[in-house]
Parts: sequence; C-alpha cells; structure tokens
Amino acid sequence: QVQVVESGGGLVQAGGSLRLTCAASGSIFSINAMGWYRQAPGKQRELVARISTGGSTNYADSVKGRFTISRDNAKNTVYLQMNSLKPEDTAVYYCNANCRTYDGALGDYWGQGTQVTVSA
Repeated sequence: QVQVVESGGGLVQAGGSLRLTCAASGSIFSINAMGWYRQAPGKQRELVARISTGGSTNYADSVKGRFTISRDNAKNTVYLQMNSLKPEDTAVYYCNANCRTYDGALGDYWGQGTQVTVSA
C-alpha cells in the first residue's frame, strides 16, 4: 500500500505565502510524476503544478510566477511554495503521486487534502 500525506495548509492574508509539503510512503518501488491539484467549492479539481522525476515542471497559467513546485526524490516528498496568494487560490489542495509498487503495479495515489484559505 501507498500513503500520501499533505501538510502546510492554513489561513493567510492576500499577498502572503504558504508552503505545502507532501510525503509518499509505503510499498513504493519508484515514483514518477508528483503533483498538486486543487478544488474550490462548486468547481472541478484542477491541476496546479506537476513535476517529473527529472525535475521538469508545468504549472497552471493562474499560478505561474507565484507558485514553485519542487521535490526531494530521496525523501519521496514534493513541495509547493505559494507566494503572492490571492483569494481565488482558496481551495482544498491535493497531492498526487504516480507510483510503481513492489508488486509491479502502477497507479495514482492521492492525499486527503489540505485546506488553503486566503482572506482579502
């Protein structure tokens, strides 16, 4: 089994910063891409940022220049540094890890989500 756990959400004023952390653990043979998604009330879940094993990144247009994704492969951990936060960034943020387990299976694993609230 694979566990994905996020931390670092909270309440912040507009213009502030937060750093999210996500750690994957369990029967992991290897991890491919890791990413952050978010879901605001009444909206569909959307990609925020994604990073490959080699460090290639892609971002949603709405967060480019403000958010930075990074990862520590040795720790199976991915980070999301969020700067210049806006009220429209308010959402539950979910971590995703595409993992191959020791039995050879490949799958997407999700965390439970962490709330980010940005006040005006």
